[in-house]
Amino acid sequence: MRILVLGAGGREHALLKAMRGAQSGESHELHAAPGNAGIAQLATCHELSVTDAKAVVELAESLAPDLVVIGPEAPLVAGVSDALRAAGVAVFGPSAEAAKIEGSKAFAKDVMRAAGVATARAQRIEPAAGSSAQGPGDGADVAARVDRVLDAFGPHFVVKDDGLAGGKGVVVTDSRAQAADHARAVLAAGNPVLVEEFLAGPEVSLFCLVDGEEVVPLIPAQDHKRAFDGDHGPNTGGMGAYSPLPWLPEGAVERIVAEVCRPVARELARRGTPYSGLLYAGLVWGEAGPAVIEFNARFGDPETQNVLALLQTPLAEVLRAVATGHLADLPALEWESGSAVTVVLAAPGYPGAPRKGGAITGIPQDTAQAYVLHSGTARDPEGRLVAAGGRVLSVVGKGADFAAARRAAYEVVERIGLEGSFYRRDIGKAMAQMEQ
Repeated sequence: MRILVLGAGGREHALLKAMRGAQSGESHELHAAPGNAGIAQLATCHELSVTDAKAVVELAESLAPDLVVIGPEAPLVAGVSDALRAAGVAVFGPSAEAAKIEGSKAFAKDVMRAAGVATARAQRIEPAAGSSAQGPGDGADVAARVDRVLDAFGPHFVVKDDGLAGGKGVVVTDSRAQAADHARAVLAAGNPVLVEEFLAGPEVSLFCLVDGEEVVPLIPAQDHKRAFDGDHGPNTGGMGAYSPLPWLPEGAVERIVAEVCRPVARELARRGTPYSGLLYAGLVWGEAGPAVIEFNARFGDPETQNVLALLQTPLAEVLRAVATGHLADLPALEWESGSAVTVVLAAPGYPGAPRKGGAITGIPQDTAQAYVLHSGTARDPEGRLVAAGGRVLSVVGKGADFAAARRAAYEVVERIGLEGSFYRRDIGKAMAQMEQ
C-alpha cells in the first residue's frame, strides 16, 4: 500500500515503524507530512501544515495513497478528515463533528450523560464576552464566577482548558489558589474552563478501534503525565508509559468496552455522527470500576509507542479496515507476550518554554529489545540532529517482563546526549517491583 501519515511526533514515528516493520508482512510505500528527522529515515517527508485541509487534499491527490492516517488531534478538529473523504480518499480518523469528543470537553460530557457513562461531575465557566483583553469589571466578574464554581468542588481540584491543549491544559491540585489562577488564565485567553470532581484511583489508557458501532480494543497502557519522578511537577504531554496493566482485574478491558466505549460509539451514531478511527478513553479504575477522565480522538502519545511495540497483527491492514468500513471483517488482533516501557527524553525547560536547537548525540542502532522514536527533532543547516520540540525522543524497551523492558529502555536513554535534557527514572518501576 501507499500510505500517508500526517503528523510530526513520536506517535507518528511509531505508526510508521509498525507499518514498516517485519510484522507488516509486506512492503509499503510510506509518506509523512511534515514528519521529523527520524521519520525521514522511514518515509518520504512533505512539508505542509497538517491543519491546512486544502494543502493536505492536494498532496493526497498527487500521491494517490491507499490510506491516509491522521496522527494529531488538531487536523481532526479542523475537518481535514472530512475534506479527504469528500475527495474520495480512505482516511483513518473521525470527522470534525465526531472529533469534538476531544475538542470540546463539554461536548464529551454531554455525550457521556446521554450514553449513561460514568464520569466526573463538572461545571463549565465561560470567558467574558468580547476579546480576551478584559476590563476591570469583566475581570472582577470572572474572578467571582471562578470562586463560586470552586466553592462547589475540592478539596482536590481539576481545572481544564475546554479545548485542545496537548495534554498540558489541565491542573490537578490541592491548592485552591493554583486552581483559581489556572482557571483565570485560561479564561483571560478567551477559552472556556471546565472544573471537575477529582476521581480517585489508578489511571488507564485504553485505545479502541471504532467503525460506527463496531468497537475493538487494543491492550491497555498507563501514561505518566507529571514531569518528574514520583508524579511530581507540572502536567506534560506524557513522560512515559507502560503496557500491559497486570494490576487490572480480569475482564476489565471488556467491561470498559461494554460500559464506556461502545455506549459512546452508539450515542455518536445515534446523533448522526458515527465515529471512524481511534477512540482513546482516559479512565480511572476506582472502587466502582471505570470512570472517564477524558476522551481523545486519536492515538495517544506516548502510550502508542509501547502498545504498537507489542502488536503482531499488521498495522496497515488494521487501519485500512477501519478507514474502509470493514473493521467487523478483521480477524482478532494478535499480541506479543511480555512487556513494553516507553521513556521520553525532554528538552530543558519543558513543558513551559523548552529550549530548542541543542545537538543530540549517542543514539544507538535499533535492536529487537530497544529502539528510539523521534518526537521533536530536526536537522540544522550543518546536518546535525537537534532538538526541535519539548518532547525530543521516545525510547521503547521490550522484554519478557517489566524488569527486562525497563532495563532495555534505560540502557539506551542513558547513552543519549542532549545538554540540559531530562527524563523520568521511574517509568514502569512499580510494575517491576510487583514482579519480584
